[in-house]
Amino acid sequence: MKILVTGTAGFIGFHLVNKLSALGHEITGLDNINSYYDINLKYARLEQSGIKKENIEYNKKIKSSILPSYSFIKLDLTDKENIFSLFKTEQFDCICNLAAQAGVRYSLENPDSYINSNISGFLNILEVCRTYKIKHLVYASSSSVYGINKKVPFSVDDKTDNPVSLYAATKKSNELMAFTYSHLFNIPCTGLRFFTVYGPWGRPDMAYYKFADSIFKNKPIDVYNHGDMQRDFTYIDDIIEGITAAINYIPEGSVIYNLGNNNPVTLMDFIETLEKHLGNKAEKNYLGMQAGDVPITMADIDKTYNNFSWQPKTSIDEGLKIFSKWYMDFYGK
Repeated sequence: MKILVTGTAGFIGFHLVNKLSALGHEITGLDNINSYYDINLKYARLEQSGIKKENIEYNKKIKSSILPSYSFIKLDLTDKENIFSLFKTEQFDCICNLAAQAGVRYSLENPDSYINSNISGFLNILEVCRTYKIKHLVYASSSSVYGINKKVPFSVDDKTDNPVSLYAATKKSNELMAFTYSHLFNIPCTGLRFFTVYGPWGRPDMAYYKFADSIFKNKPIDVYNHGDMQRDFTYIDDIIEGITAAINYIPEGSVIYNLGNNNPVTLMDFIETLEKHLGNKAEKNYLGMQAGDVPITMADIDKTYNNFSWQPKTSIDEGLKIFSKWYMDFYGK
């Protein structure tokens, strides 16, 4: 297939490009390379995919020097004119929209960026799907849409009317917008609710990455809710397998799936495992619950497994071992 993947300088997008290219698909990647976190990491990911920093110009298509079926364009989803121009030139079969303003807590500081990227940008994606008759839209949602839902595990059939962050509200909005466009214009849409994705080349704003950075530098780590939290940490390779399966499973109408580990880990056990693989103990600064946070996440993945036989395979110990090795190699032992 000819696939557009947005957010390919990002964590999940970077890994997805490599997987889809290996499977023989023709991939065009898109990213605005914003400065929400260290852009040097984003450029390093692109470099790993054969896109050299010095060749990148806005709205210029660049061929990868490593992956023969991959090209990259620096472009913002809110740039409607150039987004439509790209689709007029290219005949995409499928879109995998991973581009978004990420982060729960940053949405408390800079709400405008979430509305621009996650609402206006996503609307442009839906509009090109409508105009150019895209065969399948796969897009990133988030476990954060479950908000203050107290029932675990979180099922795609649960109500998601109480998000506790603007980020979560924008992701819920994406699901509603996708349903509307699918209903009105017969666009097959698949939304994927990711549960705490971790692994090499990850996002520095994520808790596990911050923990690693502080442990590595002998700095104290902030442990929220006094460590009384559980997360359905899901390793990046498992997430990529799930996205790939979803791309190939074209639905009738609009559907939602959970991609999570279905096996939550306590925060303290997670930290202890990370300490083991980094070879250093952390000094812990225990704090109360953060605004916009929830005490537990756990995915009900029955629907995901039943429809495309996906289930995670990577243990926390194995995943953190791989991440820790990458982290120490990347930042220098």
